[in-house]
Amino acid sequence: MQNLATTATLWTAAVLCRFLFLRLLVIPSFSSLLWIHSPAVQVAVKPAVQDYGFKMSVRVLLLAGALVFVPWLIVRLIRTAGYSLRGKVALITGGSRGLGLVLARHICGQGGNVALIARDPDELARAKADLAASGAVLTIQCDLLVAAQIDSAVRQIIDRFGKIDILINCAGIIEVGPLEHMTREDFECAMRLHFWAPYELVSRIVPEMRRWGGGRIVNISSIGGKVAVPHLAPYSVSKFALTAFSDAIRAELAGDNIHVTTVAPGMMRTGSHVNAKFKGKHDIEFAWFSASAGAPLISMNADRAARKILAACRRGQPSLTLTFAARGAILGNALFPNLTGYMMKLVNRFLPGAADEAGNESLAGSQLHRLIPEWVTRLLDRATVRNNEGRSN
Repeated sequence: MQNLATTATLWTAAVLCRFLFLRLLVIPSFSSLLWIHSPAVQVAVKPAVQDYGFKMSVRVLLLAGALVFVPWLIVRLIRTAGYSLRGKVALITGGSRGLGLVLARHICGQGGNVALIARDPDELARAKADLAASGAVLTIQCDLLVAAQIDSAVRQIIDRFGKIDILINCAGIIEVGPLEHMTREDFECAMRLHFWAPYELVSRIVPEMRRWGGGRIVNISSIGGKVAVPHLAPYSVSKFALTAFSDAIRAELAGDNIHVTTVAPGMMRTGSHVNAKFKGKHDIEFAWFSASAGAPLISMNADRAARKILAACRRGQPSLTLTFAARGAILGNALFPNLTGYMMKLVNRFLPGAADEAGNESLAGSQLHRLIPEWVTRLLDRATVRNNEGRSN
């Protein structure tokens, strides 16, 4: 069936290319030549030739674009269809809530099996109940900051399912606040979870994937791992490390049929703002962060993000950036790094300054008073309930 679909797609593309070639070049050229040699219109030949040249230039550009776009689309469709999630085993860190749970729903919905790793047993129990009717689900309580627990979790998954086809490093923490309130421990904790935990998992799972003939690795980084953001220093530092690690191993693992995808999401409406940690002027920091994360024009629905991530995973796509705002920020930083630097300085002027010693305490968003109207975060609050974010300890 897959070969039949591929053949049909190629045949349709060939017919489309032939139609575009005839419609844009051959038929207009032939018609114009007949018109030019007609005695009745000799006076209009020169203006007509000029107009014809302009039209031909436009047609050539359209044809060139079509000839590039159509093969790209064909390859994209074939690669996506060529890797089904049915029967695959996916290990998802941080899979008990947020984006990890949404990814698990989609994988189970397509006939796959999931193993979820998280610290909170209550969250894991609720996630398992959520997914119970969808597919085979294994939940493992594991602290990703402890290497021995990672090794034990991987062994349990292989013992249960016999393999791990897909590794999705999705677990994360985010701490928001001025640099004055961030400590070495904040940076170390972020690095251990965002970089060292994926490193440990990749180190243990890649040898198994080689024996099984290949696999997929998806590292969920962030726009903060491409463009450093003020008041998110530990988060950005650790996400930059994950992005570099993911990009570095991609080429080396490709020879073993292991495809690595680096995902850089912008703001997503997962509902995780209530579990983010805040320092400094807690309530104000929570207010600007929540408002940004819930803004419809610059943030993305978690389900849509999950579909795009899994499609990129199936294709073996090297990189995926989510939201137009994130793409614009990355492109702007690449083309105009100095301008971006000045803009970040300007943004920082509008963010709250340092607080007194009470600002050194790290508080979850769910513990803080809301300074902005409820309608501003309505989409986020709905996602909090839907994605198991609301009752975390």
